[in-house]
Amino acid sequence: MNSFDVVVIGSGPGGYVSAIRCAQLGMKTAIIEKYSTLGGTCLNVGCIPSKALLASSHHVDEIKHFANHGIELPGDVKIDLEKMIARKQAVVDQTCGGVKFLMDKNSITVFEGVGSFENATTINVTKNDGSVEQISAKNTIIATGSKPSSLPFISIDKERVITSTEALKLKEIPKHLIIIGGGVIGLELGQVYLRLGAQVSVVEYADRVLPTMDGAVSKELTKVLKKAGMKFYTSHKVQKVERNGDAVLVEALNAKNEVISLDGDYALVCVGRRPYTDGLNADKAGVKITDRGQVEVNDHLQTSASNIYAIGDVVRGAMLAHKAEEEGVMVAEQLAGQKPHIDYNLIPGVVYTWPEVAAVGKTEEQLKAENKEYKVGQFPFKALGRARASSDLDGFVKILADKTTDEILGFHIVGARAADLIAEAVVAMEYRASAEDISRMSHAHPTFAEAIKEAALAATENRALHV
Repeated sequence: MNSFDVVVIGSGPGGYVSAIRCAQLGMKTAIIEKYSTLGGTCLNVGCIPSKALLASSHHVDEIKHFANHGIELPGDVKIDLEKMIARKQAVVDQTCGGVKFLMDKNSITVFEGVGSFENATTINVTKNDGSVEQISAKNTIIATGSKPSSLPFISIDKERVITSTEALKLKEIPKHLIIIGGGVIGLELGQVYLRLGAQVSVVEYADRVLPTMDGAVSKELTKVLKKAGMKFYTSHKVQKVERNGDAVLVEALNAKNEVISLDGDYALVCVGRRPYTDGLNADKAGVKITDRGQVEVNDHLQTSASNIYAIGDVVRGAMLAHKAEEEGVMVAEQLAGQKPHIDYNLIPGVVYTWPEVAAVGKTEEQLKAENKEYKVGQFPFKALGRARASSDLDGFVKILADKTTDEILGFHIVGARAADLIAEAVVAMEYRASAEDISRMSHAHPTFAEAIKEAALAATENRALHV
């Protein structure tokens, strides 16, 4: 029986990064992945492929405005969806191949099959041909991720009633795509197909899309997407999803208890994700699963079995690839006797629509609920020279700071390159910077990052310079 210091079950961003860090720290490491490619949901059917399609569809959207730049194109723009999907897959294949390279580079043994516990130190790897190989693990890291959730009355046929996985490989552009759920995944994929010519309707149970983010952010993105043609049905509870041939009917109850009906050719179910522990046999190892299906862990990500840890989507907290990575590194370094830490308040969240949305720290709604005295500094992108030069005028930077100490409590951005700009906010908050600290730092001109400096100035005695 092969023996390892650490065995990681699952090769998503949390799992493979954890395995690399364990190997760097001198541990004999193995990773188990049930699929034929490494990278988990994120690289195969999540973050990477969706960003590839967002990039392709963004080009389509940009072409529509070329005339404003004095660029004339002969004839109409033609979209080859099959080629677009093929490019997306090439990006996925290259990225997953890169993970395989990193496993080889770091001498990490890869087992293809389903990993399940025989006991706390013995793991069965069931391969595709049905054969089973047993390996011994001094320590195990569970990184099995998550799967799309649904509603009890919805029958997902993966043809017309689909999840995000199927939405990444459609063979045609929908005529009318009905999206159930106005969260990150729904809005990103909705914008992809909106740009390609589909009618897109979003049905959301909450009173606004992106309900966990700052209200001002939600309002701004809704305004932009509505202008582009996306339709929203907020405060609507879906009651029925029915397929009839190539048609899909969605019925929902609005705030007035009226039933509204939407007819489309595809329904995309985006109502969240659930932790995935199927086939793990956690009970055989003494690992407890919570009522919500999550692996129960302590502050050190240690399960009820002292030599078994769990990270990423399968444990509590935000289901984010970079959160999983941080947890994977933390567990590896703990096993090596180090004392790492994670400040979960400083894990940024990003929506890769255009304009992008990014946030870290507290929302204004949270600060109000905590009765925290705060001040707000906000600056619009349309006041930036760089934004005007590139016609990226939508959005703003919003900084929330403690009213007394001026320490930054929350950072919220809607606008071009928000996904990259949020890193400055994370650094500032990690070192407990004040709004005035940022306002006194030089920001290159002309850049989108100047909006951060201006928002900080606005939070510091309302002295923004360019509004």
